[in-house]
Amino acid sequence: MKNLTLSIIAVIMAFVTVSCNQASNKNEQSSNDTAVVSQEQPASQPKEDDTVAAPAVSETPSGQEAKGKEEAKNFSIAPIVTDYLSLKNALVSDDDKAAASSGKKLLATLNKVDMKAVPADKHKKYMDIADDAKEHAEHIGENVGNIHHQREHLASLGEDLKDLIDLFGTSQTLYQDHCPMFNDGKGAVWFSENKEIKNPYYSSKMLTCGKVEKTINSK
Repeated sequence: MKNLTLSIIAVIMAFVTVSCNQASNKNEQSSNDTAVVSQEQPASQPKEDDTVAAPAVSETPSGQEAKGKEEAKNFSIAPIVTDYLSLKNALVSDDDKAAASSGKKLLATLNKVDMKAVPADKHKKYMDIADDAKEHAEHIGENVGNIHHQREHLASLGEDLKDLIDLFGTSQTLYQDHCPMFNDGKGAVWFSENKEIKNPYYSSKMLTCGKVEKTINSK
């Protein structure tokens, strides 16, 4: 009887030992599985360093060059011509105040010219002419009450405008006129939008003195 009891106890202890070992193996396997998942998880997360900024798109040198050429192709002296004609007509009317106002406007127009729009091969010539024209326009603008002095500078402006027209052409038909008596008989040119002679150097004293030297057609 005692031996039977001992046998039963031995069997029970063996069963308990096997069960504990199995439980321990399951816990260890579960722990290992968890560790594997933990190690693999960071690999699936996106990295901030992986983001690459797209390069900024800038205008290519060839595009800038083409734009510059197009602006140069479209350059016109029309605003300068318009202000000159306004000045000339004021002196035809013996109006020194209007002439001064037109002189100031012409100076402002010359100062606003965008040099990027002037063809590169004509920059130097244009600058030389424009600098001279600015000086004469400024003198006319500052000499209200001295119409003779204004007319002297108009004669110089006429030469500047002649050079500009030779260089760039004109967008309207103009008449190049000449007065043989002005400047102590040395003569002076002026430009008009009308074929009829109206002398800005002598105005009412000798309004029709002079002649049309050349008709300049628009381009």
